[in-house]
Amino acid sequence: MSTSTSPRFPTATHSRELADRLWNAAAAGDEHTATDVVLRALDEGLDPESVLLDVIAKVQVRVGEEWAANRISVAQEHAATAINERAVTALSLHPTARRAPCRGPITVACVDGEWHALPARMLAEVLRLRGWQVDYLGAQVPAPHLISHLHTTKADAVALSASIPTRLPTAHAAITACQAIGVPVLVGGAAFGPDGRYAQLLGAQAWAPDARAAADRLAEAPLPRPRTDHQQLDDLPHLADQEYTLVARSSASLVRTVLLALPDAFPAMHGYDDVARERTAQDLAHIVEFLAAALYLDDEDLFTRFITWTARILQARNVAAQSLPPALNLFAHELKDFPRASRILRRGIEALTTDHTTAGTPV
Repeated sequence: MSTSTSPRFPTATHSRELADRLWNAAAAGDEHTATDVVLRALDEGLDPESVLLDVIAKVQVRVGEEWAANRISVAQEHAATAINERAVTALSLHPTARRAPCRGPITVACVDGEWHALPARMLAEVLRLRGWQVDYLGAQVPAPHLISHLHTTKADAVALSASIPTRLPTAHAAITACQAIGVPVLVGGAAFGPDGRYAQLLGAQAWAPDARAAADRLAEAPLPRPRTDHQQLDDLPHLADQEYTLVARSSASLVRTVLLALPDAFPAMHGYDDVARERTAQDLAHIVEFLAAALYLDDEDLFTRFITWTARILQARNVAAQSLPPALNLFAHELKDFPRASRILRRGIEALTTDHTTAGTPV
């Protein structure tokens, strides 16, 4: 192991080389080689935070990109993610990554229903490297359990992670619950939008685009303490129309109705086997989930980003994305008495029509 008293920061070229080696190991399902890449880098004196964020995190981004492009399967994506998680564990146990806490307690958790835990785990490790006393609670933490934990630990702040926008209503409830007991909240993850717009809407004290920025923000100054008498959930007046609640509660019946009607609106579906029909039902369920999230946030762009992304995912798998506009039309017919839902669905149809990467998708 290197005897250097201060870590070396890898050059961009060296980081890319390490990331390529780690990717090759993760893609091959080779856990031993993957952890060896990380441990050798640390033994050579490379900065643990840089290895974590500029190597392991970059490889995890590539895992997602390769899955989206249909170059790896869901099983391969899960296996590669698991190997990256083990690489993070190996890094955290290395002598160069062990730091005595010199800052206050921070709780890091994923919101209830969010099972993409690796981003939160990476944040927890970065904070530990920077001297915070970290309680990492992992994936899918129900708000009551989180609050019970905060009562016990007296954390200075909570860092909540969410990757999927459909988890934002649950995230809002968790943010509000934390603030009700006086604990400030920093949020992060793709769910909150590329610019953190939903973090502000849902009343979080701070937002960060990545783990490094989150750690920097927490080091700048303490997060402002929330008012414990403020009812945050009342700050979304558009929810008074009950469209979000009614759509969310009727999700299963909406999916059944549209699935039954879709073959007449999209004749190619008559040739689907049971597996294809099951996948179509799953896609319809996702559409309703994202529609509900868009209603909760009163944000059409959330839905249009999702529906055009879905079209590209289907196209990469040689599945007919042309089934999406008929499906949205059927949902719009079922929800014709819901003005906001109808408007969002129309915007989704328009987005699919103008998206040149999907407009020509073959049936």
